[in-house]
Amino acid sequence: MSREAAFARMLDASAKLQWNVAMILEAKAVEAEKVRNWLCNHVTKDAYPQHKESLKETLIIHEQVIEVIDGLTKLNQGMTNVMKAALYQDADNGGMGGMFNGGIEMGDNG
Repeated sequence: MSREAAFARMLDASAKLQWNVAMILEAKAVEAEKVRNWLCNHVTKDAYPQHKESLKETLIIHEQVIEVIDGLTKLNQGMTNVMKAALYQDADNGGMGGMFNGGIEMGDNG
């Protein structure tokens, strides 16, 4: 496999990974909306006799949201490193310039 083909496969894998992350985020948004609705309807002053208990529940939910954001940030940094490796090559090595000028075949042309 040529270097350009390997970079093209890396970019394809990165694009598929980004699609999957988008699907995860969409599902998380739906879940977050359901949680918000439940909280607005069920967590009232009367639900917790002490303010500390209410605050504790809220902090648990926020910690979970922060963990999701942190995980997605790390995933995004990894995808950025893949993109950098594929796109920012030295001019001496040819880089990806040939790929965008028709220098690489993306399949059988017949």
